[in-house]
Amino acid sequence: MGETPEGPPTPQDRKPAPERASAPNGAPRAAGEIRAASAPGRWLVLTTVLGSGMAMLDSTVINVALPRIGEDLGTDLAALQWTVNAYMLTLAGLILLGGALGDRYGRRRVFVVGVVWFALASLVCAVAPNAAVLIAARAFQGIGGALLTPGSLALIQASFHPDDRARAVGLWSGFGGVGAAIGPFVGGWLVDGPGWRWVFLLNLPVAALCVPVALRHVPESRDPRAHGRFDVLGAVLGAVSLALVTYALIEAPGRGASPAVIGAAVGGVLLGAAFVRVERRRPDPMVPPAIFRSRLFTVVNLVTFCVYAALGGFFFLSAIQLQVVAGYSALGAGTALLPTTVLMLFFSAASGELGHRIGPRIPLTVGPLLAAGGMLLMLRVGPGSASVSGYLSEVLPAVVVLGLGLVTLVAPLTATVLAAVDTGQAGLASGINNAAARAAGLIAVAALPLLAGMGPEAYRDAGEFAATFRRAMPMCAGLLVAGAVLAFCAVRTPAAAPAPAPDTEAGRDRDRAEAGGAPSDEGPCRPECTVHCGVVAPPLEPARRPPGG
Repeated sequence: MGETPEGPPTPQDRKPAPERASAPNGAPRAAGEIRAASAPGRWLVLTTVLGSGMAMLDSTVINVALPRIGEDLGTDLAALQWTVNAYMLTLAGLILLGGALGDRYGRRRVFVVGVVWFALASLVCAVAPNAAVLIAARAFQGIGGALLTPGSLALIQASFHPDDRARAVGLWSGFGGVGAAIGPFVGGWLVDGPGWRWVFLLNLPVAALCVPVALRHVPESRDPRAHGRFDVLGAVLGAVSLALVTYALIEAPGRGASPAVIGAAVGGVLLGAAFVRVERRRPDPMVPPAIFRSRLFTVVNLVTFCVYAALGGFFFLSAIQLQVVAGYSALGAGTALLPTTVLMLFFSAASGELGHRIGPRIPLTVGPLLAAGGMLLMLRVGPGSASVSGYLSEVLPAVVVLGLGLVTLVAPLTATVLAAVDTGQAGLASGINNAAARAAGLIAVAALPLLAGMGPEAYRDAGEFAATFRRAMPMCAGLLVAGAVLAFCAVRTPAAAPAPAPDTEAGRDRDRAEAGGAPSDEGPCRPECTVHCGVVAPPLEPARRPPGG
């Protein structure tokens, strides 16, 4: 199969072309021939987990370091917001383009470039003398993350033998989940010990191990059908639009309705409209508008936006609340939030199976409501919460309820995104969903301090921050409730969800249509990444190729 009904093959959908690479023993080994149980297979999983793990950790552990960064560099709250958002901005805006570059120029090559780029940007972050340099370096980090994050999964999909791909993706997903779970703990330990700069310096030895392993043990692959122009214009318009809106939201508390703030807001909206117009007219758009013809896909992405906007705001503010108001150390704050990701690590796979049996509507309704309850329980956290009894009675119940909510919803959400489109578009659908979640978190981190009335120095004053935190948490919970209502009203459970669909093309297409999804020659495809620990974005899924594709 060549092109999808919506246009030319997308970056996530293209089939890898085998290219020869030298195996460790000198014998040639081609992409698509590596077995999971072999030494090359283990090396390949190692390097892809290390590469993607760097990007994942730097998007989460930074939250526990923010108070120390602000104190050390003498910055205001806006600079801390930009420290988080500069990274998210370039990563969200360029992650789909990063996959396209790998298809054209070689997945291993682009992955290695991304790892090196990320490591060099991390070094600049570590030695940054002021907030401006740190923010710029974080933006460059995001570019490296956009190159290596989709590339790590693409290498798994392209390099392993077809019989072992699902197992390899499962290993990649599982080890990545372990990394996500321990990340805040490691970040807090580094901040309290050698200092926040070591959060970034840690990436250097990881990259030094990752690059030579990739060059020696990972075969190169690319898509010979990757042709035409890259949608650079679309990527730039999307990223600049987000940047201008973010600027307006972050700067508004300090500058008010100044010409710069108003101009940025208006410019961001206009460029967003231009992005939609360009994507509609391009023959090979980065985000094909036709994919949103699936009602289910559109609705689930709106639910994703609500969920991850709430999560982005929650983890940004809670890490500061625990340290500035409750008196936790950075290590204590990271450890306090750990139960959420631990619950996801152990129970997300079971949740995915449950969602497969009962359908997506109930999990996507109940999960956000549970998570909203956890966020409201965080309102009990205050000056006495740093004691053992305070943690057990105030912090732990909140993060456990939040974790149960995320366990309930994230795996079914990912499965529903994939079920809403043709099998050949699974990689593209996952990439769009991942980017939407990151953009949601970006906007939430920018908007919540403004909406809650946080001043530029709020994080330095425990009383002021606590008051604004109490206003912000109900807003986060409200976003989750909105997502739950949307899911309950618009996500329809397929009639045949508890039992296998009829083994006919008409039967499969009928059930897909009842769910609001698109017909498929192979029926709904299921996630291969069974472990879901990311609180910043749902996991990326590999491309799926129909027989003969």
